[in-house]
Amino acid sequence: MDIVLFGIQGSGKGTQAKKLAAECGYTLFETGGALRSIAATDTDLGRKVQAVIDAGHHVSPEIVMDVLTAAVAACPKDRPMIFDGIPRNMDQMKPFNQVLQGAGRTFRCIEIHVDEEGAIQRILKRAVIEGRNDDASEESIRRRMQLFHEKTEPVIDVYRTEGIVMDIDGEGSVEEVYERMKSAILSLQSRASMSR
Repeated sequence: MDIVLFGIQGSGKGTQAKKLAAECGYTLFETGGALRSIAATDTDLGRKVQAVIDAGHHVSPEIVMDVLTAAVAACPKDRPMIFDGIPRNMDQMKPFNQVLQGAGRTFRCIEIHVDEEGAIQRILKRAVIEGRNDDASEESIRRRMQLFHEKTEPVIDVYRTEGIVMDIDGEGSVEEVYERMKSAILSLQSRASMSR
């Protein structure tokens, strides 16, 4: 069973996704990373993605789905995947569902909840420590959080009505949240096997 991770910027979902991949054998699909990986390959799709990146354009939804399809096809069926950052809006939801369904994969969702103001302060602090300026302005962080509420929350709501979303508290140490993640996954797995 695959896992789709949701959470606002600063919720720690990237950290948790990497930890699950490293410690529990999940194949991680993180949209930005997947695009960079495929761009580095000498394939038609890789060259197409690289050309778009070189031109400074946003990668089209179609290309994102092509990259997703390639990643899902390359992952052995008995190896679970974890998706971070997709589907991020209603336009991506239907094709995402179709790609997974077509590959005979089932998924459940976890949403990590954190206090937004606390998350903003954490990101600002991290940007200072790491010398990063992409995250550094409070305005851009708030804008991304607003986008999450406007675009991604409707996707979570649809999955929630299907009964496949589990919420976890993202406050506390990385380890504490990770333990909650693992409990949530066990609970989702037992629910999924009962509904078969």
